Amino acid sequence: MMDPTTDNAGQTGDPGAARASLEALRAEIAKAVVGQDPAVTGLVVALLCRGHVLLEGVPGVAKTLLVRALASALELDTKRVQFTPDLMPSDVTGSLVYDTRSAEFSFQPGPVFTNLLLADEINRTPPKTQSSLLEAMEERQVTVDGTPRPLPDPFLVAATQNPVEYEGTYPLPEAQLDRFLLKLTIPLPSRQDEIDVLTRHAEGFNPRDLKAAGVRPVAGPADLEAARAAVAKTTISPEITAYVVDICRATRESPSLTLGVSPRGATALLATARAWAWLTGRDYVIPDDVKALALPTLRHRVQLRPEAEMEGVTADSVINAILAHVPVPR
Repeated sequence: MMDPTTDNAGQTGDPGAARASLEALRAEIAKAVVGQDPAVTGLVVALLCRGHVLLEGVPGVAKTLLVRALASALELDTKRVQFTPDLMPSDVTGSLVYDTRSAEFSFQPGPVFTNLLLADEINRTPPKTQSSLLEAMEERQVTVDGTPRPLPDPFLVAATQNPVEYEGTYPLPEAQLDRFLLKLTIPLPSRQDEIDVLTRHAEGFNPRDLKAAGVRPVAGPADLEAARAAVAKTTISPEITAYVVDICRATRESPSLTLGVSPRGATALLATARAWAWLTGRDYVIPDDVKALALPTLRHRVQLRPEAEMEGVTADSVINAILAHVPVPR
């Protein structure tokens, strides 16, 4: 088996080596980001499922650094767009530019033509620009002047939003939230993690220079392709499928919710549980895999009743109650 920490990582098609390489991501990203293992795992799961991620956290918890470190460790191209109220759709997707030498219009690709797109503060731009990402996220292509242009593979949108500041923002509609495979919450670090962060900065750590921090590629597109093929072969029993359906149907019947999980959400939960099972070294899915990915996969697909919100009920608490109530297959 190829050593996943060598410079040739990413050139193998072996599923075992691919898993080892993806597992090595945690140690590599930890050189730049302290204490965000769940978020790293969620991003890897999204890549395996060809999905997209919504990152929610207060400013200054290393959301941007996390995506940049992941791109560096996976040897992928990354671009960042700061979403603002005056951002136009063409600023994201690209536009036709007139070439005076040839007297013709040529397409100038936008930042969406990358492997990892960081859409920073996506809820600060109007719906018109937000929707410019919809086709790219769902169809993996951009259509300009009637001509579809495919995006590179892999392609992942990691969008961030601030959960505590709503003035001057445009909340994402339910239809667009449903396009994100996962919603990952980035918490404030623990006391020891924050001490580690400050110690690194005191010792000269520069978040803008990941190479100096020692972050280097440990996996690549070939590893992802091999991993995706292996995930597709992971066994899902009829009992697990029924378990996922029962969880999602329970959200539609919950008195605390006005909107439950759609069939698309049920499909997403099955896919993320499958990817997690493979990452943990199994070729079959168990109920614990479904439980492990239920919160990040479903929390943004449900809508609370106003009276439930006033009582302090959260989407996470409702989903946890459903997980405790729905019978687990044996």
